[in-house]
Amino acid sequence: MSRINRMNRFPSTATGYLRSVQLLRDEVPSFEQFPYHLPALRELDTLELHPKVTYIVGENGMGKSTLLEGLAVAWGFNPEGGSQNFAFSTYASHSELHRHLRLVRGALRPRDGFFFRAESYYNLASNIEELDREPGGGPKIIQSFGGKSLHEQSHGESFFAAFMNRFRGDGLYVMDEPEAALSPFRQLSMLARIHDLIRNRSQFIISTHSPILMAYPDAIIYQLTSKGIERVSLEETEHYQLTRQFLNNREGMLEELFRE
Repeated sequence: MSRINRMNRFPSTATGYLRSVQLLRDEVPSFEQFPYHLPALRELDTLELHPKVTYIVGENGMGKSTLLEGLAVAWGFNPEGGSQNFAFSTYASHSELHRHLRLVRGALRPRDGFFFRAESYYNLASNIEELDREPGGGPKIIQSFGGKSLHEQSHGESFFAAFMNRFRGDGLYVMDEPEAALSPFRQLSMLARIHDLIRNRSQFIISTHSPILMAYPDAIIYQLTSKGIERVSLEETEHYQLTRQFLNNREGMLEELFRE
């Protein structure tokens, strides 16, 4: 697969807080070591981002979270999630990818931003409670998340509280597998929330396995494979095709799966 470059550029009139991300290939220490040995990064040059929604999809192990994490950290977000004001570190497991990325920013600066990471959301919730226990006269951070402890809600409820309350608009929102604790109904509700925020001048970059979340119409989808990165439609994603095959032929697929 050819290296992702500046093909399929968006119109020059398109606006976005983050226009593209470039891998500084000459600075990469070795394409034989993690994470640069991953096909998606080995073939990466410049990835153009949609001014509204860019999806990063693919099978486990293809580097979706690694790429999204590098982009988020290069922007200034905490590796474990949160806004640029969060600085906690539970376990420093992020790669050095962000050091070798160049972000091309738009003309406008966002007023808000958040890196949502499903796998470390518990750590974020714990840090919020720790900060709110510290003495001080300012408003509690949890008020920005709906006012109720994130640990006293189900995962799905606490995830959705962030989407509905903390995301204010005029923002850049980077989201890694936000559907992890959401029912299909909540995923549909999240799509509606994304649309509301886009109408309020927001931009999203989302890594997901959910065909529902991939369905936003004014977006671009990049699929990471063992051959590199390809731009695809929703119907061309492996997630959509497999889900459709299962729903259309459940008995046949189950018979094949359970065959001795």
